[in-house]
Amino acid sequence: MTDQSSPFTGFPVSPVYDGMTSTAVRDLLDVLSVSGVISFAGGAPAAESFEIDDVRECFDWVFANRGAKALQYSSTPGEPELREQAARRVSRTLPTTADQIQITTGSQEAIYLVGHAMLRPGDVVLVERPTYLAAVQAFASSGARLIGIPSDDDGAQPEALEELIREHDPRFVYLIPTFQNPSGVSMPAQRRREIAEVLLRTGAPLVEDDPYGELRFEGETAPQIAALPGMARQTLLLNSMSKIMSPGIRVGWIRGEGPIMNTLSIAKEAMGLHSSVVDQLAVARYLEHYDVDAHVAEVAALYRGRRDAMAATLPSILPEGATITRPEGGMFLWATLGNGIDTTALLPMAVQEGVAFVPGASFFAHDPDRTTMRLSYVTNPPEVIDEGVERLGRALQRWRG
Repeated sequence: MTDQSSPFTGFPVSPVYDGMTSTAVRDLLDVLSVSGVISFAGGAPAAESFEIDDVRECFDWVFANRGAKALQYSSTPGEPELREQAARRVSRTLPTTADQIQITTGSQEAIYLVGHAMLRPGDVVLVERPTYLAAVQAFASSGARLIGIPSDDDGAQPEALEELIREHDPRFVYLIPTFQNPSGVSMPAQRRREIAEVLLRTGAPLVEDDPYGELRFEGETAPQIAALPGMARQTLLLNSMSKIMSPGIRVGWIRGEGPIMNTLSIAKEAMGLHSSVVDQLAVARYLEHYDVDAHVAEVAALYRGRRDAMAATLPSILPEGATITRPEGGMFLWATLGNGIDTTALLPMAVQEGVAFVPGASFFAHDPDRTTMRLSYVTNPPEVIDEGVERLGRALQRWRG
């Protein structure tokens, strides 16, 4: 029985989370479950693209052949079978061995793990303007100070990056070079080389987040920055199975070299011992025995049609002077509305009309452009996208009075 006279009023909370009742990530995931709302908010892969029978077979095989192993504790770096398969996949662009792989519970854990292992309160992290909102949360939770790198249509600007590195001596630089979240922009090969030259010249470590890189449906493939000469040793490369297999199976990995991998393993052990063994073994089976590339090609073709549908209809409802990106792959496009439109204030009107997006302010480390928004085109078929854009247009009409 609780003593009603007790002075206890609750558990102490870290200053990082004190007063925080929600986050942009939680809010956008909640929107996915609202009945009747067409969501352009979360980056939820098209459910019809899931290879359910293949995935079921992988789990069936694991329990039929590795059942005791699957249900037991395991090593923190990850199951050998999965580390080997991950290394083979990464090696298609960057030579990699299994001992250079740390398995994580999705790439979101990888982002948090990197911050937890590398950052001290007050450290600076350089990020793109805009950047992935959950990375902002993860690094800030470790006490880091995030500073945005000026960006253009080709991504982060090399000259600005070098100036910020020399001014702030960052702990690391965090970039999403391929189909960036939220903008959809992909750095061309020349820009990647220029970024690599800056990083090599200054010695600044790079955390390269690459969850969308395989989802290209047009344009020329550019090498990961980690794969450029000299960059592998100072880059942590983050990959995930969420966008090419299933986000519900939380499996990703970090590729790196040197003592940092042991540090990451120790940090992972402290966080949760290891990732789900059942999921690891099923993913290893999937990578080894199924034509993953053929599946990815089908998904990319599906997403291209949906990108085309959104890119064709969206401009017609936006105000004069507004701009949108036209991604060559990935899951998102970025709209800059201008005209004094605060998309955070617009969102409740949009939800009332039955459509949702993510206001752009959440994606900036500081000084946000509040007239921006991120829209995902992958979740809904073209006819639903058309209806959602029409609803967004009605919300904009209400804003304009």
